[in-house]
Amino acid sequence: MALAKLQVTVEHTGEVISVPFNPEEYTLNQDNSFASQAVPGLSGPILQFANGNMQTLEMELMFDTWDTGSPVKQDVRDLTGRVVRLLEIDKDLHAPPVLRVRWGSLDFRCVLARANQKYQMFADDGRPVRARVSVTFNRFIDPEREAKEVGRQTADFSKFHAVVDGETLSGISARYYDDPRLWRAIALANALGDPRALAAGQALRIPALPFHSPETGEVVS
Repeated sequence: MALAKLQVTVEHTGEVISVPFNPEEYTLNQDNSFASQAVPGLSGPILQFANGNMQTLEMELMFDTWDTGSPVKQDVRDLTGRVVRLLEIDKDLHAPPVLRVRWGSLDFRCVLARANQKYQMFADDGRPVRARVSVTFNRFIDPEREAKEVGRQTADFSKFHAVVDGETLSGISARYYDDPRLWRAIALANALGDPRALAAGQALRIPALPFHSPETGEVVS
């Protein structure tokens, strides 16, 4: 069985670019950012997740037109140009195209962020016939698609709860925060004048913690 080739597909056109030589390795990078808050009396700060940072895919692609057996050597830039042009702004999208990089189990939805071309061999007339292109792809996230995949209901990671008859804020707080004492965060987020006056069917916003009251700036955590 022939070894599968790495392919780069342009999503909106369906164009497929198959690289002639698979990379020897690739690197996936990902990290998160956390906000820290110092609390007197604790041995360390409290960490609050802020956001996920850019996930990247890095690899080096090789292109060679020298060892083809043909007496006329093709300019290797004809091949590298198909990849490098993915940096250009598409006239219909008004942005570089969204791509899918696939190789075996790797399936990475992304945009090309960087392409560094290095020419290593030349024909007698000076045309390059061998090149290595170091590429960096940045993961492309569709916010609406991601929200559906992870069940996120709002951009600030809040949830919504429909009140049923007999429920209390402390009970709802225990359900979502594992602590009935944090009911004030829900009361502040929903501007409840009387926290005991809940009506069946009422939609309550359940904010992520720590929560800052938009009116008073009060913090509940």
